Amino acid sequence: MDIIRIIVAILLPPLGVFLQVGLGKHFWINILLTIFGYIPGIVHAVWVIAREPSHA
Repeated sequence: MDIIRIIVAILLPPLGVFLQVGLGKHFWINILLTIFGYIPGIVHAVWVIAREPSHA
């Protein structure tokens, strides 16, 4: 399932983070990073997915 989240994170970083942690602080941080730059949003999303345990 993490592979699917990583693919989604590459296409739409906030969605990948949302699928992993929900509407928490990491989601909002990722929204800001994606607005400021697509690549920082991707890096943060992949980091969150690799690091955080799933809430699902």
